[in-house]
Amino acid sequence: MIIRPMTIDDYDEVLALWQITSRRALSRADEREQIERYLRRNEGMSQVAVIDGKIVGTVLAGHDGRRGFIHHQAVLPEYRRRRIGHSLAERAIEKIAADGIDKTHIFCYTDNLTGQGFWSDFGFEKREDVYIFSYNNKGN
Repeated sequence: MIIRPMTIDDYDEVLALWQITSRRALSRADEREQIERYLRRNEGMSQVAVIDGKIVGTVLAGHDGRRGFIHHQAVLPEYRRRRIGHSLAERAIEKIAADGIDKTHIFCYTDNLTGQGFWSDFGFEKREDVYIFSYNNKGN
């Protein structure tokens, strides 16, 4: 397995992976143009795992200058339980920390028990003291 930085050239294959693993989390923010902007802004932080020339896992990661964020961590179902997800998260967090960011967050759906278990086992702490509020800047 090779873990390397994600590039915009990976977009079609990564999007197909997300559509299998993260479909309900996808939005207009995940269209090519927005992902390209995110990758440029957070160069080298997002990663892909490649086996035999095929992308089998990915993590979209970056920071806002203050806190790190992991988005769309995904591994194809047939490649799970091989520590691919752990390796991707570890690499992303290392890249975020190398930029001087002390804390990284992940958003996980309340009914995603697999994701909650993964992130808890990794060492993330589930917060009970905050809510996420979202605002659509375009009014949609």
